[in-house]
Amino acid sequence: MPEKPTLDGLEQVWVARWETEGTYRFDRSKPREQVYAIDTPPPTVSGSLHVGHVFSFTHTDIMARYQRMIGKSVFYPIGWDDNGLPTERRVQNVYGVRCDPSLPYDPDFVPPEKPGKREISISRRNFVELCHKLTAVDEQAFEEVWRRVGLSVDWSLLYTTISDESRTVSQRAFLRNLARGEAYLAEAPTLWDVSFRTAVAQAELEDREWPGAFHRISFYGEKGPVWIETTRPELIPACVALVAHPDDERYQELFGTSVLTPLFGVEVPVLAHRLAEPDKGSGIAMICTFGDITDVTWWRELHLPTRPVIGWDGRLLPEAPDGVDAEPYKELAGKTVHSARERIVELLRESGDLDGDPRPVQRTVKFYERGDKPLEIVTTRQWYIRNGGRDEALRERLLGHGRDLVWHPPHMRVRYDNWVEGLTSDWLISRQRFFGVPFPVWYPLDESGQPVHDAPIVPSEDLLPIDPSSDVPPGYTEEQRGVPGGFMADPDVMDTWATSSLTPQIAGRWESDNDLFQRVFPSDLRPQAHEIIRTWLFSSVVRSHYEFGGLPWSDVAISGWILDPDRKKMSKSKGNVVTPLDLLEQHGSDAVRYWAANGRYGVDTTFDPGQLKIGRRLAIKILNASKFVLGLAESESESGSEPGSESGSAGGGAVTEPLDLSMLAALADVVSEAGEAFDAYDHTRALEAVERFFWAFCDDYLELVKARAYESGGAGAASAHAALRQALDVLLRLFAPFLPFVTEEVWSWWREGSVHRAQWPSVARGTGDPAVLAVASEVLRQVRKAKSEAKLSMRAEVSTLSVSGPEAELVRQAQDDLCAAGNVEEFVLEHGEVLKVEVHLG
Repeated sequence: MPEKPTLDGLEQVWVARWETEGTYRFDRSKPREQVYAIDTPPPTVSGSLHVGHVFSFTHTDIMARYQRMIGKSVFYPIGWDDNGLPTERRVQNVYGVRCDPSLPYDPDFVPPEKPGKREISISRRNFVELCHKLTAVDEQAFEEVWRRVGLSVDWSLLYTTISDESRTVSQRAFLRNLARGEAYLAEAPTLWDVSFRTAVAQAELEDREWPGAFHRISFYGEKGPVWIETTRPELIPACVALVAHPDDERYQELFGTSVLTPLFGVEVPVLAHRLAEPDKGSGIAMICTFGDITDVTWWRELHLPTRPVIGWDGRLLPEAPDGVDAEPYKELAGKTVHSARERIVELLRESGDLDGDPRPVQRTVKFYERGDKPLEIVTTRQWYIRNGGRDEALRERLLGHGRDLVWHPPHMRVRYDNWVEGLTSDWLISRQRFFGVPFPVWYPLDESGQPVHDAPIVPSEDLLPIDPSSDVPPGYTEEQRGVPGGFMADPDVMDTWATSSLTPQIAGRWESDNDLFQRVFPSDLRPQAHEIIRTWLFSSVVRSHYEFGGLPWSDVAISGWILDPDRKKMSKSKGNVVTPLDLLEQHGSDAVRYWAANGRYGVDTTFDPGQLKIGRRLAIKILNASKFVLGLAESESESGSEPGSESGSAGGGAVTEPLDLSMLAALADVVSEAGEAFDAYDHTRALEAVERFFWAFCDDYLELVKARAYESGGAGAASAHAALRQALDVLLRLFAPFLPFVTEEVWSWWREGSVHRAQWPSVARGTGDPAVLAVASEVLRQVRKAKSEAKLSMRAEVSTLSVSGPEAELVRQAQDDLCAAGNVEEFVLEHGEVLKVEVHLG
């Protein structure tokens, strides 16, 4: 035991020792019923972690440590989600490059030390190499933070979502989905981000307020002008119909007729549909291919033609759609949406088809959650996985899986149900990007060099992972790539969720280590944030349903958000995050973990630096109280007894005094309460119970027992020593899941092995009555209060201490300890109706 215990430097000491000694290594020899498996979230490696990550990951670690102490072999892997758009964007910003798949690979390419204003175009292979290079740096920084936080993960189980193993699992699952008809290729209107030039899935959408303006525009009808109001006049050349509600009396005579579009003179029908809104604008709207999701619904249900005008780059296409006059269209060709809108408004004003000035309006627009421009809808060929969006029977089965899950907290299941019930399309899993898991598919080319998409070529599973852009399909040679009668690779990569949805299979080494997989799948726990229930949780359920017919885990624990002082969610995009490393260095890891542990599952928590100070004070108090307890002299007879029993402790000796027995009985209740809370996934209630007892133990029991504990010899001193050491033994184990560093440090002063490999404590309640300590503590508080009000030292003498009330007999059992702690000359006990304490100072 050090002469002056300190928290400083504990993290470096114990992180290194835990790794050297394999403290948290998973024991794969245990049968499945003795394993607790966690499907740990792989954080996105695109910058730095923030306190929100520390908050939620600490919750999981607390549970992992508890499960380890109750005898489970804990399968606790860690992964990095290192493929996808966030990584690509970071590579572009850091190195000043942009991927151009048409360029050849340059083996000698070196990115500039200082990126210029204009991005350098490089080949896909060069770009991917930079992605790997940058993620390796980021992952090292992430690992440093997680080790500093004290996560008890088994680092030998580390995986990344772009590794060969992950790509193999992802491609294997896709091929099986394809073979069973659960995955399919289709050409259809697709939500499209023009900045990233990629398709976006329904789960990745975000509604944002966006400024616009209503334009009142005239179409030409048989009986005069038909006025529509639109925020997107640039889509007039894409118009295929006008639509109004079937019950709208204003347009009954127009239904079944046709009108001409302004400027372009294209004849389009006037149709009725229930989704038209009579009270919006003029009540009649353009159907364009495509302006929004409602346009897609109208187009599909009314069997309308397609006149696309917006390209993948967000500009109007260079050529007019079929049937549209090329002369006026050339005024718009190649322009951005914004520029095209400005120009067509000028043209409409010149032609007299614009009524008045546009009226400004704020409207809700769909964005990609990581994008900064409104989404467009373009027609593309994409890969989908059926998810119940268009299959009622499948939807009901997936809702049933949601009911079978154990949710912590239970009300979070509503978010799952609402998402599944609100699905309108299947899961779009392809992305037109570069750093991701490629689709293991080629297409034969016909004699004219066109791909035959309905006859895809797939590899056998034993060849996985493959990259079709460099690997050759069976029966072909590289010389046949891209030539008539040859083949072409599928150019897309999978959405990152298509791989992340398989994290239980990836971590469990599905199909590559069947012995391990049988021990850890399905997992016991999926911890995650509530905003990705619709993406990560649901998609994982879908993939497990298809492959295994059941759930990938039994329980899900949903974390809340961390809010800034203005009660806004912390996020890197908003710039209001707090990075954890400074906090860990300033306050210590145990203090940061204490703050996190005070947040419950499913509850948004405001970041409070004050909690960090309380946590550090608690850790220091554990050090000092432990030094006091372990510094007490032991007689030779006080040795050899086992901890955890009423008759003995780490110091041995019999616990005989009523006050000591009372304290241990109260501690036994705390052990039960904490265990019950942990079993209910309520780590905060467990911490509250342990902390409440600990402060009372330090403030009251230690003061009450101190004088007797300092005595040399005698049964009273031996009882105090035994009780104190048994309490310390138990308290260290109770605190260990929350404050792993300080508890391990104190444990090492007097114990062999690690406290994190010790058993969860079990204390016999015995013959003690917790009320003895409770009443004695209250009397002592009254004595302290009297001295404080008299501005006297706590060691000042009390001439007479009178206690009356129904608890008199309980107080009598602690009389000697009370007199010693309060420096009482005369002690008087009387019966009475209520507890009354009178303190007469000398």
